[in-house]
Amino acid sequence: MTVFAVRPRKKSNEKIVLKHADRWSYDQFRQPDAQFLNGNVVLLHSGMTMSCDSAILFQATNSFEAFGHVKILQGDTLSLKGELLFYDGGAQLAQMRKNVVMKHRSQTLLTDSLNYDRLYGIGYFFAGGELIDAKNRLTSDWGEYDTKTRKAKFNYSVKLKNPQFMLTSDTLHYDVISKWAEVQGPSNIISGNNHIYTERGYYNTTTEQVRLYDRPVLFNQGSRLVGDTLLYNKHTGVITTRHNISYEDKKNKIRMTGDYGQYNELTGEALATGKALAMNYANGKDTLYVHADTLRLYSYNMKTDSVYRVLHGSPHVRAFRIDVQAVCDSLVYDTKRKQILLYKDPIVWSDQKQIVGEEINVFMNDSIIDSIYVRRQALLIEKVDSTHYNQVAGLLMRSYFDKQGQVRESSVDGNGTLIYFPLEKDSTILYQVYSEATNLRSYFVQKQMNKLLGFPSPVGTVYPLALAPIEKTFLPSFAWFDYIRPLNKDDLFEWRSKKQGSEMKPLLRREAPLQNVK
Repeated sequence: MTVFAVRPRKKSNEKIVLKHADRWSYDQFRQPDAQFLNGNVVLLHSGMTMSCDSAILFQATNSFEAFGHVKILQGDTLSLKGELLFYDGGAQLAQMRKNVVMKHRSQTLLTDSLNYDRLYGIGYFFAGGELIDAKNRLTSDWGEYDTKTRKAKFNYSVKLKNPQFMLTSDTLHYDVISKWAEVQGPSNIISGNNHIYTERGYYNTTTEQVRLYDRPVLFNQGSRLVGDTLLYNKHTGVITTRHNISYEDKKNKIRMTGDYGQYNELTGEALATGKALAMNYANGKDTLYVHADTLRLYSYNMKTDSVYRVLHGSPHVRAFRIDVQAVCDSLVYDTKRKQILLYKDPIVWSDQKQIVGEEINVFMNDSIIDSIYVRRQALLIEKVDSTHYNQVAGLLMRSYFDKQGQVRESSVDGNGTLIYFPLEKDSTILYQVYSEATNLRSYFVQKQMNKLLGFPSPVGTVYPLALAPIEKTFLPSFAWFDYIRPLNKDDLFEWRSKKQGSEMKPLLRREAPLQNVK
């Protein structure tokens, strides 16, 4: 057999010994070198005992053929059964055929054709076989099992099954002692709701730990995780991926990429770092891109039909969508409430508008901004032209948008201040409006303010354009951060800080002292 030719062999000089046979015959004319044995035949060779119904012994070649209930015993750990056997004593090769059963310790190998190399302790099958132990059943078209190292190799149509999973592959190496299986070539592992595709990796059949390489893919209930390397622990539910990772939740239309990632299938929590990028494509072409040093995606109501995700990003957050852009230190995006919370020096841009404050909440309605709520040091700036800017400032600000993404109503509560440059029909500017009030309400039609309310005790002035004082033209907190604004999705990975001195300083908030209870 060619499978033995690659191994160096030393021919055995030990002769096969006939221990018992009910009948013995010899025909020197027809087969002078053959001895015909019948009934309870027992032959011995080099620590091996063979029994069968009948046999033909060839002393000249130190070999025999055995028929019917053939059984080989070697020590107390190996047995081999079948219906037909040819044994070469010099090469110590046994070729067993028909209903072959090989048992070694706790392993059982079933096949119809098996060649057993006694010199190296290796059994080969080449017409389909199955290796069975306490928990696993491994089948393939071709395979070998090493009784010394207790390692097995399987090729072609490989299938490994146990109560927890099923693995299919083209090539598999299995270590019976360590329980690690190595797969090569297109392979699939199915365990519960998980489906893993890989072309190179290792799987432990006891601990269900997985180490996969060469861009493996994990599918789980509508989500997809891929990376150059994937490590998985079934018991902890933690999946670690490295290099060029991508996690996608198709149900919620969220995707995360990065250089390093983790996913916990028990909690639904995902993490990405290293050029981390999150994408929400729920609105088709209006994809929202969010970058941060670290992105975390949390899942809620996982065991119900109402599952939703919340994305956290920090620090150095930069976000881009075709109609809205943002930067901040920290961000929270709630897919259920359709709310984006930005805090720690946030800035939001939409068209020619810029919004700053200590905390900004953006509420979405499908593909457009529905409203923006700014808490503390709120400032809305709209660029009218290269030198004129509409400005609204106050402690709290709410802006409401129409279906075209334009502001239709804005309210300011606390220290409200407004600077506004009305446009004439020919788009020229003739004068500006300056107003102060504790609370301000402004209403817009076709991008133009058509009503302004201030209360209580509003103060306002209309200045001809050339006569407006500078302090009434720009608010003290005015700053235009166009050099920070993300230009496109590829511009998210470069962090650009505010110019020195323009950083927002959070206002000190008074807190009631704690009482001492005696």
